[in-house]
Amino acid sequence: MPYVPHSPTDIRAMLDVVGKQEIGDLFSHLPGDVRLDRPLDLAPGMTEEEVRRYFRKAAAANHGQDELVSFLGGGVYDSIIPAAIDAISSRSEFLTAYTPYQPEVSQGTLQVIYEWQSFICRLTGMDVANASMYDAATALSEALSVALAAKRKKAIVLPVTLNPRYRRVVKTMMAGEGITVIDAPVGPEGTTDPTALAEVMTDDVAACVIPNPNYLGLVEPVDELSRVIRDAGAIVVAAVNPVALSLLRTPAEFGAELAVGEAQPFGVPASWGGPLLGFLACTDKHKRRIPGRIVGRTADNRGNEGYVLTLQTREQHIRRDKATSNICSNQALNALRATVYLAMLGAGGLAELGEANLTRVTALRRRVSGIAGVGIPFGGPVFNETVIRLARPAAEFIAFARKRGVLAGIQLHGVADCGTGDLLVCVTEKRTAAEIENFGLLLEEFMSDATGGKEVSA
Repeated sequence: MPYVPHSPTDIRAMLDVVGKQEIGDLFSHLPGDVRLDRPLDLAPGMTEEEVRRYFRKAAAANHGQDELVSFLGGGVYDSIIPAAIDAISSRSEFLTAYTPYQPEVSQGTLQVIYEWQSFICRLTGMDVANASMYDAATALSEALSVALAAKRKKAIVLPVTLNPRYRRVVKTMMAGEGITVIDAPVGPEGTTDPTALAEVMTDDVAACVIPNPNYLGLVEPVDELSRVIRDAGAIVVAAVNPVALSLLRTPAEFGAELAVGEAQPFGVPASWGGPLLGFLACTDKHKRRIPGRIVGRTADNRGNEGYVLTLQTREQHIRRDKATSNICSNQALNALRATVYLAMLGAGGLAELGEANLTRVTALRRRVSGIAGVGIPFGGPVFNETVIRLARPAAEFIAFARKRGVLAGIQLHGVADCGTGDLLVCVTEKRTAAEIENFGLLLEEFMSDATGGKEVSA
């Protein structure tokens, strides 16, 4: 940032204009007991070169994902980003665009958002999609608010297999509205138990979330769960990994009326946790309740095709008491990246991406399953991520691997009945066969002096 100092002469001139003798007089209206009666306890000032040196040293301590091999997942993924995405999204007409309030000068931005919505509708099978959701967690909160308004009820159900960050955000959002949040238990296979779910689906429940895949990487029994939810008169809200939709059934196919997810794997850098790109889609009957932007395609009085904002239910556009949400940030630059990514891949490329992810996570499961002291606790189908169970604390292996330049995964203790030895490992299309083999070697080395050759039970 530029530094613009004020000389004593400048300060004196400004005080004269406002009729004050000294700077302290500017704060004379504040009570004495809240004012500091001594100079600030600050270290001596540094020279410009000393500041540069300090920050160069601090920056050298950082390690980017290009320097580390990441097996982290949990909702944010280290994926391949084609160079064309950076090239297109960094063009000034996109990079500097804020919000397309004036359609006559925003046709490019509006068309991109329209294409983004179209991609999401095709992926989810839904009728309508919007834009400018902050991330999957807030998109899920908004979708549940839509369901609550539609059903006029005061309770929702969240499976314990749902991403714990999503659960925390939803509970925070619902607390202020007086909404009851009910947990759906996990079954022995690491997925939501349909029988246990049926027991918590009371008459007060407006909606239940089906995560697919769930936080443990497992594919949920979506048909059974959906049947239980709909039989109880509630709305099915799907929380999905959009990459997995290249292989799995769409939310519309298993009866969901609202679908949300995180599109960060579509060309958006992980950036150690953000910014992200949530999406929200719904059936036609909910379209007037969803927040964010919706772009429509129309024609002008000369028959020329054009794009405009439509169904504008954000608080900037209508009275606050009529707004469906206060979602107002513009995520269009990330949506642009995702749109370019999907356009480059096409349907065939997206299917190949899904197969690549599935092949790699299967290879890792195969590689580690024979290691003494390591087990695969859940045998069901997985995507992107898998749980491995160690006979030693997972946190110790994470620290061990980090010293070797590998981010080994996420400790699962306390999540969906997982213990201290449970580790969530993510394998995207970016991980090579050599990196997967090295992960296995690190795990063998870590476990070799701790298990005595005993197998851990799965």
